[in-house]
Amino acid sequence: MTQLKRIFLSRTLGILPVLLLLFIVLSLVESRIYSSNNIITIFRNASMNMVMAAGMTMVIITGGIDLSVGSILAVAAVVGLSVSRGEYASMSMPIALLIGVGAGLVNGILVAVIGLPPFIATLGTMTSLRGAAYLLANNGQTIVNAKLSYSWLGNDSFLGIPYLIIVALAIILAAHFLLKRTTFGLRVFAVGGNMQAAKLTGIKVRSTLIAVYTICGLLCGVVAIMLSSRLQSANGMMGQTYEMDAIAAAVLGGTSMSGGLGSVVGTMFGALMIAVLNNALTIMGISSFWQMVVKGLVIVVAVTLDVVRNRMQSSK
Repeated sequence: MTQLKRIFLSRTLGILPVLLLLFIVLSLVESRIYSSNNIITIFRNASMNMVMAAGMTMVIITGGIDLSVGSILAVAAVVGLSVSRGEYASMSMPIALLIGVGAGLVNGILVAVIGLPPFIATLGTMTSLRGAAYLLANNGQTIVNAKLSYSWLGNDSFLGIPYLIIVALAIILAAHFLLKRTTFGLRVFAVGGNMQAAKLTGIKVRSTLIAVYTICGLLCGVVAIMLSSRLQSANGMMGQTYEMDAIAAAVLGGTSMSGGLGSVVGTMFGALMIAVLNNALTIMGISSFWQMVVKGLVIVVAVTLDVVRNRMQSSK
C-alpha cells in the first residue's frame, strides 16, 4: 500500500499504472488495439501532442497558460506550405519555425513586460492568429503541395520507427534535460514556485517568462512542420483544440496548474494516454463528439487528482 501511494504521489510515474490499466482494459474490449501496427499508430498520433505539450508544460510550470498554441501552428503551417510552392521553397521550414518563435515572443512580452494575465494575453493572440491563418490561406482555402520536399518526415520511417516518433522523443529528451539539468530549468521552477521569492534571489523573471513562451512558440512551429509534412497540406483550421490536448497531456502527466511542479516525461505519458483513448474510441466507432466529452472528463479528473496529490503532500 505504501508503494502504491508513493507511485501515486510521483508526478512522473503516477500516470503509468493508469495508462497501463487503460490499455489493458481497452485491449480486452477491442483486440485490434494491441496489434503492433496500431501501437505504432498510437505513438505516431501522440508524437505531435508530445512536442506541443512539452512547451505547454514549461509554460504551466511558470504558473501561466498558452491558449494560442493551435493558432500559432496554423499560421506557421499555412505560411510554410505557401513558401514551399514558390521560389524560396528551401526556406519553408525555417520560416515556419521563425513564425512560431515570433508568436511565442509576442506572448512572452504581453505576459512578462506588459503584465497581462496569461489567459487573457494568449486568448487574444489565439483569436487574432486564427483569423490570420484563414486570411493567409486565401480566405479559408486549403493549400496543397503534393511535392513537398519534407513530406518524408511525416510519412517515412527509420528501422520501422516513423520519423515523427523519433523527432518527438528527441524533443522530449532535450526538454527534460533543459528543465532538470540546466540553470534555466531551475529558474523556470523557481518562477512558478514563488515569483516574488525568485525576484528577491536575483532571478530575471521577465526574461525567463519570455524565454519560456518563446520556446513554446518554437515547438508549435515544429509541430506545424510535422503535421503539414504528414498531410502535405495546410489550412486555417489546423490545430483547433490542440491547446486542450496539450494542457490535458501536461496535467495528466503531473504538471500542477498552480505552477512550480511538472515533468515533460510525465507529459509524454499523458499524451500517450490521450492518444490511446482517441485511438480506441475511433476503432470502436464512437462519435468524435463523444470523444470530446471523454477528453473533457479526463481533464477534470486529472486536475482533481492533482488537487488530491497536493493535499496529500502538504499534509506530510
